[in-house]
This record gives sequence, structure tokens and C-alpha cells, in this order.
Amino acid sequence: MIAMVVSLVILIFCGMPIAFSLFLSCLSYFLTTGVSLNIVTQRMIMSIGDSFTLLAVPFFMFAGAVMNSGGITQRIFKFADMLVGHITGGMGHANILASVIFSGMSGSAIADTGGLGAIELKAMKDAGYDDGFSLAVTGASSCIGPVIPPSVPFVMYGVIAGVSIGKLFLAGVVPGLVMAFAMAIVVYVQAKRRGYVKKPRAKLSAMWKCFKESFFALLAPVILIGGIVGGVFTPTEAAIVASVYALILAFATRSIKVTELPALIDDTVKTTAMVMAIAASSVLFGWILTKEQIPKMAAEFISSVVPNKIFAILLVNLLFLIVGMFMDGTASLIILTPILVPLMASYGMDLVHFGVLMTINLMIGLLTPPVGMVLYVLSGISGVSVERISKCMVPYIFTLIAVVLFLSFVPQITLFLPSLLSA
Repeated sequence: MIAMVVSLVILIFCGMPIAFSLFLSCLSYFLTTGVSLNIVTQRMIMSIGDSFTLLAVPFFMFAGAVMNSGGITQRIFKFADMLVGHITGGMGHANILASVIFSGMSGSAIADTGGLGAIELKAMKDAGYDDGFSLAVTGASSCIGPVIPPSVPFVMYGVIAGVSIGKLFLAGVVPGLVMAFAMAIVVYVQAKRRGYVKKPRAKLSAMWKCFKESFFALLAPVILIGGIVGGVFTPTEAAIVASVYALILAFATRSIKVTELPALIDDTVKTTAMVMAIAASSVLFGWILTKEQIPKMAAEFISSVVPNKIFAILLVNLLFLIVGMFMDGTASLIILTPILVPLMASYGMDLVHFGVLMTINLMIGLLTPPVGMVLYVLSGISGVSVERISKCMVPYIFTLIAVVLFLSFVPQITLFLPSLLSA
């Protein structure tokens, strides 16, 4: 067990991809303990082949790719700008609102940053906004994507923790809106200090025209969330519906050609292969932890040291903040979920609530150096250094930490909608 942990840490810090780091460290366990290697293939193949729920991951990714390539995101941003562009820091608010709307389709912070973010950055630069301000709000707002349903991290967490993905989707709605509101306050304060000029309020006729142009794009999250809540389809089926709807919309508006589909499918397959490789290796990792009773021992140890749930939540939030600085969000979720779920359950914490907190914490990790993926995507799009983007991101990171603490100790905000589904 010690050899596995040591090899995992060494491989990660040497820059080895997380899927291979997990797999090779697990392999070291089998080779040093004499446990049959047949379990390796059995666990890894079963984790992917027998999971209907994981099918949601590639379909949500594909839907996001189609919407980005098909110009649907441009309509969303234009409509958002019409609604809130007249407020101080207008395009910053439009940036946040567009991310809220787009999050109801893609479920991925990287998809939001790479697709919608590129459009937002260009529009804000043309409007005279500073690069640092634009990059920070674009990166921070993209973190709303995996919190408001649909959500790829919620799917992964639900599969590993055995929690209802439908309830997780509903639980993310209000916290996602709280995140957006908190960011909007930061945008307003910063815009006020920088003296950004407000745009005049859009005329109702222009807003109505823009609404008609973006109506079917705005309808997507309504269909998805309404279908899940109404029991019309499961979250996995919702991912397929999202993909089909995105294709219909793209072809109907002639914003995408059939010849462009192979490239989109190729990108989706590559990303999915990476996620699934991590998932398969993590299941093997989780099996070893369970066999060695690590989650049970960790829960017993922490329970003996930490007096109550409040301190446990604070400790876990701090752990996520530290881990997020050095490890990819998907890897953190997959490695830590089997350990922390039994612990938090022992304190009587609702696991749906914990899943939402875990996801938001992991989103903060996307904004923190040295491995924050959103920072590198933003740098690649804009040409601005990661160091400068990181400095501009600080107010949003502290804001999101405050949001996490608020949601941690007021669970009713997160659990209100899921409780309606259970009623």
C-alpha cells in the first residue's frame, strides 16, 4: 500500500498523465502484494462497460462542442448582453449570465472557457475592457458550468458515491445562481473603481428581436432540466437529447456543415477516452483502498480527532483548496470521493449536499496555479501569461471560497429543490 501511494505521488509530480499515474501505482500494489492481476482487467473493464450512467459524459461533451462550433454560443452571449449590458460593468455581467445559460447545455468548465469564453473575450476587448478584468471574469464564470445542470462532475461523483444524479442536478441550480450573483457583485465593484462607461439600456424592440433569434438556444436547458424533473428521461438520456437537439439547431440555422462533424466527433472521442481512462484506473484505485479498509480507517481517525460536522466540513474544504492547487479536478474527485464520502456520511452529512460542495471546490481548483486548467486555456486563447491571469483571478477565488462556506453551513439552499423531487 505504501509503495502504491509513494509511486502515485512521484508519478504525478513528474508530470505523468493522471490516468497512467493511477494505473501504474495500482500495478505496483498488485506486484508487491501478490494479488491476482486478473482483477486489474476485470475491474477496469466492468467500470466502463457496465456503467450506463457514464454514457452521459461523451454526449454532454459533444453537445457543448456542437453549440460552440455552430454559433449558438454567440446568440446566447448577444442576448445576455442585451439584458444586462446597461449595468455598470455591463459585459462582465453579460459574461456571467451567458455562462449561466450555457451551463445548462455543456456541463463543462473547459467547454465554456474554450468556446463561449473566446467569444466573450473578443467582445469585451472590442468594447475597451482591460485584458485582466475580461480574462478573470471569463474564467471565473466558466466554473458555473459544472454546477448548474447538466454536469459532468456530478455524473462522475454520482457513479462513484452511489448518489442520485437527478438529485445532484437539481441541487446544483441554486448554488450555481448564488455563484453568479456573488461574481456579479465583484464585477460591479471592479467596474466602478475602473470607471468603465455604462452602455445605454437596449430598446425593447431590439431585445425582442434578439430573443427570437436565440429562443431555441435558450430553450435547451429548459428541455433538459424539465425532462429530468418531469421523469421524461434520465440524466444519461438527457445527454443524448442535448446532442440531438444541438445538431438539429445547428443544421436548422445552417451554422454547421456535415463535413465539420468528423472533427467534432474526433475531439469528443479524444476527450472522452481521457476521462474514461481516468475513471477506469480510479475504480481500480478505489477497489484497493476498500480492500485495505483505508476509507474506514481514515473516517475513524478523523472522527476521533475532529469533534463535529462543522469542523469536518471546514477541514474538507481546506483539503480541497490545497489539493486543487496541485491536482486536476477530475483526478481529485475520483481519488477523494471513495475516501471522503464514508467520512462525511459518518457525520450525518447529506451526500447530495456534499457532492455539490465538492464540485464547487474542484472548480476553484481550476482557477488556482500551478495546475489550474482554466488558466492555461485562457492563456492559450489570449496570449496573456498565466501569472498575470492568476493575479487578476484572486478576487474571484476569494469570492468563491466565501460562497462555499456559505453553502456549507446553510444546506437548505442546496437541498431545497431535491427535497421537492422526493416529496
